[in-house]
Amino acid sequence: MSSPVDTLETLRIERPASGGGVSHLADGRVVFVRHSLPGELVRAAVNEETARFARAEAVEVLEASADRVPAACGYARAHGCGGCDLQHASVAAQLSWKATLVTEHLRRIAGVTWDVNVVSLSAGTHTRTRLRCGVDEHGALALRRARSSDLVAITSCEVADERFDDAFATKWRHADEVELRAIGDGAPFALVRRVTERGTHFELTSLVGAPIDPTTHSRVSVEGHYFVVSPRSFWQAHREAPATLLRGVMEFADVSPGDRVVDLFSGVGLFSVPLARAVGPAGQVIAVEASPYAVRDARTNAEGLRQLRVREWSVSPRAINDVVSADDVVVLDPPRTGLARGVAAALVRRAPRRLVYVSCDAATFARDLSILAEHYTLRDLRVLDLFPKTEHVELVAVLDLGP
Repeated sequence: MSSPVDTLETLRIERPASGGGVSHLADGRVVFVRHSLPGELVRAAVNEETARFARAEAVEVLEASADRVPAACGYARAHGCGGCDLQHASVAAQLSWKATLVTEHLRRIAGVTWDVNVVSLSAGTHTRTRLRCGVDEHGALALRRARSSDLVAITSCEVADERFDDAFATKWRHADEVELRAIGDGAPFALVRRVTERGTHFELTSLVGAPIDPTTHSRVSVEGHYFVVSPRSFWQAHREAPATLLRGVMEFADVSPGDRVVDLFSGVGLFSVPLARAVGPAGQVIAVEASPYAVRDARTNAEGLRQLRVREWSVSPRAINDVVSADDVVVLDPPRTGLARGVAAALVRRAPRRLVYVSCDAATFARDLSILAEHYTLRDLRVLDLFPKTEHVELVAVLDLGP
């Protein structure tokens, strides 16, 4: 891959794609143009080229789409922050863009035709309760440019909790990374990472950098269930995501008292705790999670639920063979990379009666679905806009064994 060349091209945008609107260079190569919309004519700075395709950013809109709106964030521009891909698109255009991407991934990768409807939760302003920031040489919080490690210092963030503004006004000297958290009850705080010759160190501070109690954790109520979330455990970033995903999983799992459920990539127990209450003392839920921090939280959150067992284990074919049986309902919520090699095939061999798959990446979901669909039928698919102003979505799917 060559270094950036920043040549200017006048391009007509044809359709949406992952990484920007699609156009073609004079030599026929596809070019993906960020900050553009279908139908627009733009002047684009080409900053990355390979033998097969190129990437560019629209620096001037010559003919604008009717769906274009002023970006609410000044950092959402060419060579600016890479976080929000679609600040310049109306809400309707964002949902249409996402639906097109999911439809194409399902068709092209999984061979599945599906009428995709993306459900919008909110307008997308100040919905993020977690924000991971770099720190520039002046101690300012920063986000990264698209497909780059280069930092863009920021003094505000359109999609993040408004209380984080105090952190943006603070100098974080000697810090390498700062994760801001405003999860559930209690005051927001920061998890500060510092890399030294003796290793990586973490410290909890207020949003202005003052040390706080190192045992601080978040406490969150979701649909009547209470969860402890320690600072190094994963939690959904969108404020409405935990409740929305939990409702979808419980509906699709459709468990009854006495059922047996396996919750893979179970985190702090967002799904496994309510599932354990639903199957009751006569049922069983086995939660499998690799993070020791999340496992500790899950065991705290599972107190009093004897039917829930939490296992600290990576999700692998061996783990599937050990914990999954034929009559189970399996819930799985893997990272963006999807299932590790062999896991989907192992699930097919163990043949649980139902799979509820939660995914934050339509492409890796479609890849895994292409394996699962040989033995499972996709019964329903819910596509949620949990990442407003970006091209990303969250999916909740239910697959039943057999045709």
